[in-house]
Order: sequence, then C-alpha cells, then structure tokens
Amino acid sequence: MRYFIRLIEIILLVILVAVTVQNSAVVEFKLLFGQSWHAPLILFLLLFFVAGAVIGLISTFSYYLRVRRELSQLKKELRNRQAGRVSADPSDALAD
Repeated sequence: MRYFIRLIEIILLVILVAVTVQNSAVVEFKLLFGQSWHAPLILFLLLFFVAGAVIGLISTFSYYLRVRRELSQLKKELRNRQAGRVSADPSDALAD
C-alpha cells in the first residue's frame, strides 16, 4: 500500500510539473492606476491559490476560536450550576 501511495504521488508530481511547463508563458496582471505585473502564469496561479488557502484557514480559525470560547463558557456555567446545587437525596441528581 505504501508503494501504491508513492506511485500516485510521483504521478501527481509529474502531472504538476507538466502543467507548470505548459503555463510558463509570461502574462500581464493589470492592477489599479495603470500598474501591472509581468510574471509566468503558474506564478500567479500559485499566488492566488496560496492566498485563498490562507484566507480559508484564517476564517476557519476564527470560527474555531469562537466555538471554543463558547464551549468554555458553557462548561463554566455547568460547573457553577453543579457546585451551587446540593441535593439531599441522591435520587434527585438522577432525576435531572
């Protein structure tokens, strides 16, 4: 199985190198105010792919932090409720 995965990785690498060689033509990327960049197409593709991945990771990370903060608040609230309640009868704890 390990050799099969390595074979798939090598095939993907060869395909990516072939795509890179095919897209090595210099293109012009026009910006605002008449500015432009000249670079190989594959460089622009890589740049925008990385920018999209970073934006996706940042948005996922902010959601993760928000959910984690909410979870810790709920755990604290649960601990406070359990500490404040003293049951005289142990079966009362099971009824809740």
